[in-house]
Amino acid sequence: MSGAAHRAELPLLVLGPSLGTSAGSVWTACAGGLTDAFDVLAWDLPGHGHNRSVPDEPITVGDLADGLLALVADVQLQRGDDGAPFAYAGVSLGGSVGLQLLLDHPDRVTSAALICTGARIGTPASWADRVAKVRASGTSGLVSMSAERWFGPGFLEHQPARSSELLHALSEAMDAGYIAACDALASFDVRDRLSEISQPVLAIAGSEDPTTPPASLQEIADGVKDGRLVVLDGVSHLAPAERPEEVAALLRRHFLGQRVDRAPGEVVRREVLGDEWVDQSFANATDLTREFQDFITTYAWGGAWTRPGLDRRSRSMVTVTALVAGGHHEELALHLRAARRNGLSWTEIKEMLLQTAIYCGVPAANTAFRIAQGVRDEEVDQ
Repeated sequence: MSGAAHRAELPLLVLGPSLGTSAGSVWTACAGGLTDAFDVLAWDLPGHGHNRSVPDEPITVGDLADGLLALVADVQLQRGDDGAPFAYAGVSLGGSVGLQLLLDHPDRVTSAALICTGARIGTPASWADRVAKVRASGTSGLVSMSAERWFGPGFLEHQPARSSELLHALSEAMDAGYIAACDALASFDVRDRLSEISQPVLAIAGSEDPTTPPASLQEIADGVKDGRLVVLDGVSHLAPAERPEEVAALLRRHFLGQRVDRAPGEVVRREVLGDEWVDQSFANATDLTREFQDFITTYAWGGAWTRPGLDRRSRSMVTVTALVAGGHHEELALHLRAARRNGLSWTEIKEMLLQTAIYCGVPAANTAFRIAQGVRDEEVDQ
């Protein structure tokens, strides 16, 4: 199966950026925790990131939503699901576009995550002031102010590369594109229409966000028919860049229809190992073993398995190889089943076990093949 064909089998998730950022700078770290479960499409605002086109005429948030639908239509034509509804997540102005999509094109969006945004952001006067600053000094003149407003305490010091990339995207944004987006936000106010939205909405706020504080997201969660608010402590205005693993886990739980009150580690553990096995593990826990189950869920599944650096297929391959090397046969059967759930074919598993014969030893691989055959036979019998 080709990579393109494989992606087309996954549900489409569209990601929208914040004003002054590129989709890559604000979403890449977070998207690493999503691409095994979704076909991810991120888009850039006019004059931002890879989109160097700026309309000659003034634009509205509705115009941005219509333009995004045209982009999605092209992608869905290639995927073979033209016109199908998709999941949407957007930050700040990207979240405003999400609200507009939900209002004007409710049949196109299955559910949405609206992050660090509002049904109205700022005021016409505040956006006019921002436009005046850009006309005087360009987008590069906003870098210092944005560094103070975009990030929670300590982010600049702890994540210098990521913060630098975000601020560089701001300085590289075209003045005309940034001004057009400001004008769009100046006229955007859908507070009196929130009750029209019936799709499930997850509102994510940063506790330290001065631009769209938690009250703005609470207004959305309370105003729509099916809304829920999550506030991330210590986060400011760019949550997917500040807390990529946590936001990815929240999006997975929201869009995949999982319980939002479960910790990220438990969610991933259930996705990889299956509800039945996890439920049984919790049910069998005793006063002696219960804390160990919590330890595994928090540090193995909530720590290692939720990191964005490897997809789940790769993590399954690493885990299975380590279990063969260590001779952990009960865990090996469990993680061979998990590898299948994570998308590995039996041909890939065979090649992986052949590789272990060289580096882990023939006896270890012999046992691993026997266990793998048992797991494969289980599939045939089901």
